[in-house]
Amino acid sequence: MNILVAGLINIETTLKIDGFPIAYDPVRYPFGGVNSTVSGVGYNLAKSFTRLGNEVNFLAMIGKDLAGQTVMAALEADRLPSDHIRDQLSKTPQSVILFDGNGKRAINVDLKDIQEQTYPPEIADKLLRNCDLAALCNINFSRPMLKQARGLGKWVATDVHALSDLTDDYNRDYMAAADILFLSDERIPTTAEDFARQILNKFGNEIVVIGMGGKGALMAVRRDGFIQRFPAVYTRPVVNTIGAGDALFSSFLHFYLKTHNPYEAIRLAIIFASYKIGTTGAAEGFLTEEETLEWQKKVEK
Repeated sequence: MNILVAGLINIETTLKIDGFPIAYDPVRYPFGGVNSTVSGVGYNLAKSFTRLGNEVNFLAMIGKDLAGQTVMAALEADRLPSDHIRDQLSKTPQSVILFDGNGKRAINVDLKDIQEQTYPPEIADKLLRNCDLAALCNINFSRPMLKQARGLGKWVATDVHALSDLTDDYNRDYMAAADILFLSDERIPTTAEDFARQILNKFGNEIVVIGMGGKGALMAVRRDGFIQRFPAVYTRPVVNTIGAGDALFSSFLHFYLKTHNPYEAIRLAIIFASYKIGTTGAAEGFLTEEETLEWQKKVEK
C-alpha cells in the first residue's frame, strides 16, 4: 500500500525515574536510564508503516541544525524516505519524556516554530493523488492537507491523542475530516462508549478507536452500529508505554487496508502495540507483518 504520512519529527530524550511524584534530588545517576533517539508521531508512523511492508511518502519539517543532521542520518539508517523532509525550521523540535516502571510517563514537547510553518501545497497535492490513505497527524502544517485529501476522495486517518472536548478548536478540523479517528481515553470526561457515540453523532466518522492503555481499546464501526471493547494482550514485559498509541494507530491502518476487516485489524493492532512497549523509545520495537501474525497464533490459541 502507498501511505502518505504528514507529521512531527523530533529528537526524543527519555529518562527512567523511580516513580511519580518525583522527589527532589540535586544529582541522580540513572545508569542506562537516559537515551536519545529520533522520534515524533510522524517518524513513528513512517517507520512502523515501512516495517509492516508499505510504501511511504513522508512529509515533515526539521531545522538546519545538528539535530536536523541527526534526523537525516536516522532516516537513512531506518531506510525511510527523506525526499520530502523540509529543513525550514529555526531548530528541530525536541521532547523529554520521564517514565517509570508502572507505565506512567510525563511527555514534554518543544515544537520550536513548527506551528507557524506551512508545507508547500503543490508537493502535498501531488503525493496525495497517488496514495491509498493519508495519515495526517494533528500538527498545524498538515491541516490544509485535510481538505486536499478529501477533495481527492482519499481516505483520511488521524489521531488526536488526549482529547477531552468535542468542541476543541485545535482538533475539530481533524475530527471532522477523518474517516478513521483515533484518540486516547486519558482525558475523556465520560465512558469510552459514550464518548465514541458522541463522536459518531457529531462527526460521522466511519471508524473510531479509543486507546485505553492496559485495558486494551474500544472500537466503534458506524456502518455496523458496533461499539465494543477489545482487551489488551501480553506479549512481553512493559518497559515504556510511550509510542503505544502510534503503534496501535499505524498497525490498525495497515491491517485494515489489507483486510478491509476492522475487527481483525484491531486485534492485530493490539498485539503489535503490546510488543512495541517492550522497548524504551517511541520509534523502537515494531514487528513486521509476519511477526505480528506469528504472535497472534501465540496469544489467541
